[in-house]
Amino acid sequence: MGTATTTTLLRGEVHTGRRTVTDGWVHLSGGRVTAVGAAFQPAPPAEREEHGHRVVPGFVDVHCHGGGGAAFGAAGGDADAEAAAARTVARTHRAHGTTTLVASLVTRPVAELVAVARALEPLVRSGELAGVHLEGPWLDPAHRGAHAPALLRPPVDDDVDALLATGAVVMVTAAPELPGGLALVRRLAGAGVLAAVGHTGADAATARAAVDAGARVATHLFNAMPPVHHRDPGPVVALLDDPRVVVELIADGVHLHPLVLAHAARSAGRGRWVLVTDAMAAAGCGDGRYDLGGLAVEVVGGVARLATADGAEGAIAGSTLTLDAALRCAVGAGLPFADALAAVTATPAALLGRADRGHLEPGATGGAVLLSDALEVLSVHP
Repeated sequence: MGTATTTTLLRGEVHTGRRTVTDGWVHLSGGRVTAVGAAFQPAPPAEREEHGHRVVPGFVDVHCHGGGGAAFGAAGGDADAEAAAARTVARTHRAHGTTTLVASLVTRPVAELVAVARALEPLVRSGELAGVHLEGPWLDPAHRGAHAPALLRPPVDDDVDALLATGAVVMVTAAPELPGGLALVRRLAGAGVLAAVGHTGADAATARAAVDAGARVATHLFNAMPPVHHRDPGPVVALLDDPRVVVELIADGVHLHPLVLAHAARSAGRGRWVLVTDAMAAAGCGDGRYDLGGLAVEVVGGVARLATADGAEGAIAGSTLTLDAALRCAVGAGLPFADALAAVTATPAALLGRADRGHLEPGATGGAVLLSDALEVLSVHP
């Protein structure tokens, strides 16, 4: 016997990602958009109907480590435990509008990363996750952020082969200045995996060389890389200036000043910047002590930092951000709503090559989010 298909009608100002219907509706059936129309047009019958200020596509987060007290990779590759944790993370972020989620893994021993990627591969295959993002171990120790320094290393072919063979990896962050770094970028690009430049001390020339080799993403631009200097632009300007690169921005008011956020977004232009959470286990939870890749993290006032023995302020260790809050932060920084919405929907979906996500045109399968006039999430569908 088949499972009944739920039909839903959402009414409000509809932002499909390609057009705006001021007074409109979206009809969904079985998680798929079946029709979009204006209020004066008859809508298909639905089992339930909801009204809000705006109807927007489900959000897409390409950089997220955890939430709801759980983290990707924390179970060390145990299949059942990894799946349970992943579903907790996904459920937590889904409540805040994220319907497409990439599982980001912090630096761990390569064998453990392989085990975790293998454990998550069934969830990637089923569509519960959009893939795995490796943030490490091929990072610059001097710009490691919240990554265990003893585990960082230059790339070697056997490690790359083993991780790509899992079939789950869709993006890898690496420092291109490491020995073998540019060869790694070429290898990833040739395998259809997104190569991202991050946790790097690269100069502008090396960052450009990485883009020429196939890098297409800047991991949390500005963070864990040298600051811009007027005689030494470093990787920030090189990556921001190149039209082939999509830059990640963390809009939590902590990682980036609102002026920097707005300036970077305007410099890149719509379609070249995405909002990411870089969230760790504390997202959706309260302050307290958490683990991130074996490192102790203290969350105080919603800000996550590495715990230190002497009580001094540690390095920022991811965030407690959700994408609805990032959207509000970007709009609050003065960016147009349409541009900020694209940065959590259409642009990250396109980055992942998911033509079925990030919009609300008929046939879309990425779900829909009902927002209030304050951009608070009222409901998430399906």
